[in-house]
Amino acid sequence: MSVDTPPRVVSCPACGKPVTWSAQSPFRPFCSERCRIVDLGAWASERYRVAEQGARPDPAEPPVAGD
Repeated sequence: MSVDTPPRVVSCPACGKPVTWSAQSPFRPFCSERCRIVDLGAWASERYRVAEQGARPDPAEPPVAGD
């Protein structure tokens, strides 16, 4: 007994259009190549950034005991 589940539908992160999440959607999670390229351009121009978890240690300073 097999129950077919409907394909998952997500929103395109660039424009918000619905996108079927399946192997037949070559640009998923984007709805089109254009939206994929627009998003890539945003990362390349540094409009998106990954938050830093904390200050980076200064390589000129000696390590703190216990690190």
